[in-house]
Amino acid sequence: MHLPQHIPSGARIVVRTSAGIDAVTGRMTYRDAIGHVDSWNGMRLRMVRDPAANGSRPAERLDIAAEDIVAFKPVPERRHPRDRDTTSTS
Repeated sequence: MHLPQHIPSGARIVVRTSAGIDAVTGRMTYRDAIGHVDSWNGMRLRMVRDPAANGSRPAERLDIAAEDIVAFKPVPERRHPRDRDTTSTS
């Protein structure tokens, strides 16, 4: 994959990396990480992975080598659910 020379710090992206071949199916497997870019020098991507929306995984710093990147693209920021009004006027 052709990777850009510049990715702005703070950009929110999804990065797909190769995770090897599944021993059972023989198919290639991938890992996706969504988060914000700390730095990119063309050879290594440093990013902060977003925490899971359901709270099952905390945010974490990732260091990904360019040769492991299969694909990536920008993604919009997460929407925060609106606060529901729990008081009624009836």
